[in-house]
Amino acid sequence: MTTRRWWDIAFAGALGVLALLAGGAADASATERIGAVATLAVMGAFYAAFGRRAFVSVAGRALEGPAADAHSSTRAASIRAASIALRSVIIVGAGVATAFNPTMAVFQAIAFPLIWSLTDSYLRAVALSGVLAVSVGIGFYLGLGGGGAALAYAAVIQGLSFAFAVALGTWITRIADEGRKQRLLFQDLAAAQDELAAMHRKAGTVTERERLAREIHDTIAQSLTSLVMLAQRSHRELAEIPDERATRATETVDLIESTARDALTEARALVASMASVTTENSTLTETITRLGERFEKETGIRVSVSVEAVAVGRELEVVLLRCTQEGLANVRKHSQARTASVSIALDGSGPEVALEVRDDGRGIGTLPSGSQPTATGFGIAGMRDRVALAGGRMDVYGGERGGTVLRVVVPGEDAVKPTVTKP
Repeated sequence: MTTRRWWDIAFAGALGVLALLAGGAADASATERIGAVATLAVMGAFYAAFGRRAFVSVAGRALEGPAADAHSSTRAASIRAASIALRSVIIVGAGVATAFNPTMAVFQAIAFPLIWSLTDSYLRAVALSGVLAVSVGIGFYLGLGGGGAALAYAAVIQGLSFAFAVALGTWITRIADEGRKQRLLFQDLAAAQDELAAMHRKAGTVTERERLAREIHDTIAQSLTSLVMLAQRSHRELAEIPDERATRATETVDLIESTARDALTEARALVASMASVTTENSTLTETITRLGERFEKETGIRVSVSVEAVAVGRELEVVLLRCTQEGLANVRKHSQARTASVSIALDGSGPEVALEVRDDGRGIGTLPSGSQPTATGFGIAGMRDRVALAGGRMDVYGGERGGTVLRVVVPGEDAVKPTVTKP
């Protein structure tokens, strides 16, 4: 049962009991009975028609959910107006009902908690409680016929009521504040647990990639290397046999060797793309430089590296390194290039950091310079998703002088140190 439903039951029950007391008061006149019952009826009708909206949100603090339920400023203003109007009707109605019949002062028992529940400020709640106490006190004074004794009685009763209401409201407010703090701590804990789980998943993924890379290197790549060597030996042995059938067999062996070499290249590229990128004890410049040197040794493609010591976080460093790996893997597999280059620098005058991987190979088909490819391979799609999650963007297009350009731009800090270049 929601908080608002509890208030519906409590408010209706209190009005019903008080209406029975007021209507059955034998020592009251007809005017007093009718006036008290009518006042209670007006408060009940107003609560049912308009006041219940006040419980949707209390100046950004909801009784049954977050204030984000107010989808527009107009609705939020309507809710605030309903809250103000309900409190006003309760304060005035309690005083009027008490003026008709002093017994109606019992309505304070629910009026004070309702005022505190509908008010988001402690000081404002205390002030409104004082106004309610004064209103009921005036009703007491008028209902008792006026005079010094009535004034003293009303002052004592309402002073005690006000003090008790403030004490109880202060206690409830502290409990509510502690509850909100605990909810915030729980939300922070849940967020930390989600982040930790994501880090564990990421670590598990990286570990599995490294394991697969080692398995491919130690099994498939070695087997393909042996197959290439066996094909070369068979080619030499067949060359010593002067026979037409041996010539045809030589062509078959050449085809086997070529296919094995292509498969070996693919396996090595896969191992390179899945290899671990260690940045814990290395700078971004050092790691990118090692990638370029290793790629040049493995492929014979000359690689130049130019990296500005830009200020980016560890996560963005990993993004740049992975994109560099994937870019060089594509150069290895598809470009047929003789040279390639990797550069990392600030993008213009802003704080963004740009990575470019260029080659002088066959390019991306007949697309004009600056056009986007329609490739949907796992490498391109994976890079694009990784960069997008980091808040960056990625482009792949033909170079002005041929070849292909991979450009990745990620957020960074506006700080640059001297450029480190490897020819």
